[in-house]
Amino acid sequence: MMVRKPGRAAPTTLPTIHAQAAGLDVGSTFHVVAVSPDLADVPVRTFRSFTADLHALAAWLQEVGVTTIAMESTGVYWIPVYEILEARGFEVLLVNARDVKHVPGRKTDVIDAQWLQQLHAFGLLRGSFRPQERVVRLRTLLRHREGIVADAATHIQRMQKAMMQMNVQLHHVVADITGTTGLRIIRDIVAGVHDPSQLAQHRDARCKQSLATIQQALTGHYQPEHLFALRQTLALYDFLQAQLSECDHEMAAVLASLNADREPPATALEKVRRTKGRNEPDFDVRRARYVLLGTDLTRIHALGPHTLLRIISECGTDMQKWPTVKHFTSWLTLAPGNKISGGRVLSAKTRRSSNRVAALLRIAAVSIGRTQTALGAFYRRLGARIGKAKAVTATARKLAVLFYNALRFGMEYVDPGIDYYESKYRERMIEGLERRAKQFGLEIIRPPATLNNGVS
Repeated sequence: MMVRKPGRAAPTTLPTIHAQAAGLDVGSTFHVVAVSPDLADVPVRTFRSFTADLHALAAWLQEVGVTTIAMESTGVYWIPVYEILEARGFEVLLVNARDVKHVPGRKTDVIDAQWLQQLHAFGLLRGSFRPQERVVRLRTLLRHREGIVADAATHIQRMQKAMMQMNVQLHHVVADITGTTGLRIIRDIVAGVHDPSQLAQHRDARCKQSLATIQQALTGHYQPEHLFALRQTLALYDFLQAQLSECDHEMAAVLASLNADREPPATALEKVRRTKGRNEPDFDVRRARYVLLGTDLTRIHALGPHTLLRIISECGTDMQKWPTVKHFTSWLTLAPGNKISGGRVLSAKTRRSSNRVAALLRIAAVSIGRTQTALGAFYRRLGARIGKAKAVTATARKLAVLFYNALRFGMEYVDPGIDYYESKYRERMIEGLERRAKQFGLEIIRPPATLNNGVS
């Protein structure tokens, strides 16, 4: 039997951390907000989702003295509510619905709002990360641009389908049907030019296929319905390309506003020989990003200007939001999980997540595995030992650490090279063998350095 020592009595309830807290259940047509019964006679109220009602919601919360609000991230319905409340000076916590699941069998909008209010009042909620307003603008534009690129890819497939239905096998003789040569041929076909010898005159000098092969591939069975589909699909593709140019112009303006109060770095940006990807923005992304960050992160292999811009748009430039690099990698869900019971580690798998930064870093990790660099050697050696999937996660975490240290502490990355990595790995293996031999009372004698170099 346990005997309680005399002293301060145990609390009968949780201490209130945020007395002026409110909970907001977001919906598509109306929102339910709950405050403490000590703040209002009617602690739960419902407001419609129109803009005027959102301002009325904010006014009522100010009237009752609320200072901090917790709300779930429901679809995209939370965005206007969040922005209006934040503009009115409230501290708004956007919480993950997975972390605030209610007791099963008691699920209503009113109870949800009251449950959020109680949890937030007791300080049991933590808000999701959201970058500053101007970075959010850049993020919105980049995500919108990704959608346009995806739509353009769909129309490329439809153009190829229409040509295949006419047995015009352009994609077999041209690497990219939307390149300069491919588009010239498609525009001539739409304009009514169906003579294969005339169409083949657009052949580029660098094309691997001969003129005769291209003529055979462009000899088709042209039908009016398929030509009509090709004409409309080409027009939609051209329209999307114009939309991409307009989006790039808007993104350049947002980056200029972000760099308006920043001094350009003292050192000039190093010149590199690099070809621009076909889906990258049509402006100097590398220069704008260099001014924004004050350092050239493209020294980290596989992180190009466009990839870095997408990462920055998701996590911002202020790494102080995460106290340590471990907090950052945990937010990215690239750190091992902790599932321990009874002193035993049940699982250390990383959590499933839709984090866009983690996805970009994983793609970069796969790319870096094909390079002759220290990180590439790390990826290949780890992949051979524990599998490709885990090697991708581990390499992505290394990239995240380099990214965090560069922005937080100004550390510059210099690739030590594959030879340096292999020598360090060999040294670690030898030291491990020496420790194991010492446990059995043995000793490992290393050969002379001349023998290591292959000199007898």
